[in-house]
Amino acid sequence: MGRILVGLLIGLLVGGMTTFYFFVGVPKAAQLPGTPIASPAPGDLPAGTVQIVLRQEFFNDVLATVFAEMNQPSFALGPSAASAANAEGCSNTITILLEGSGVRTGVTLANNRLEAPIAFSGGYNSPFGCFRFTGWANSIMQLRFDRDSQSVVGQLSVETVNLDGVNPVVSAIVTPLVQSTLNSRVNPVKIIDGSQTAVNTPIASAKANLVAKINDVRAEVREGALHLLIEYDFASGPFVLPQPQPPL
Repeated sequence: MGRILVGLLIGLLVGGMTTFYFFVGVPKAAQLPGTPIASPAPGDLPAGTVQIVLRQEFFNDVLATVFAEMNQPSFALGPSAASAANAEGCSNTITILLEGSGVRTGVTLANNRLEAPIAFSGGYNSPFGCFRFTGWANSIMQLRFDRDSQSVVGQLSVETVNLDGVNPVVSAIVTPLVQSTLNSRVNPVKIIDGSQTAVNTPIASAKANLVAKINDVRAEVREGALHLLIEYDFASGPFVLPQPQPPL
């Protein structure tokens, strides 16, 4: 059982690294899967519960690595998937920056909220010319549990967009485009994949497999960390020996 839990914890930590999808983006979903994850109920934890603690520093270290070793994430601005530049080199794009406008892109865990300030720059090719802009947005994330896929996903929601020194008329056009682009390009965010949390381990002496499915997930933010409480239902399954791994 110890090996099972160690493997599970490693899988969850690797899954936590997918938080960089906040800023890289995944295909838009018409409807987010699952149901909202609630806070833990008062009292003792149910049997079969695993607690995972992911600190704020962990998330931000992952993001710093993304910006240091990968290209800056960039999206087409607005509903169109095209972002080709015009003859003057102006394209409808928004690019996420590690730092800008006095803000560092990252994750803040406080007041039982998962917040993500996002610094950005971009351009808008309007009928009246090219509008280039910089600024930052503040977003929050609501976690959801999808029982069918046994996954934890997040819904990123941009609360405010702050543009630097932009004419109010331009701001009225660009602000909703930035907000809708960030909301549509990054949702849903896969936090934990079902394959990483699956338990299906052969017990040779019992000639059966120990299998488990996630029954419920609770979460809370406290002490600068995201605390995930994952409740399992354990059962017996058909005896299946693991396949030998091919030599490297």
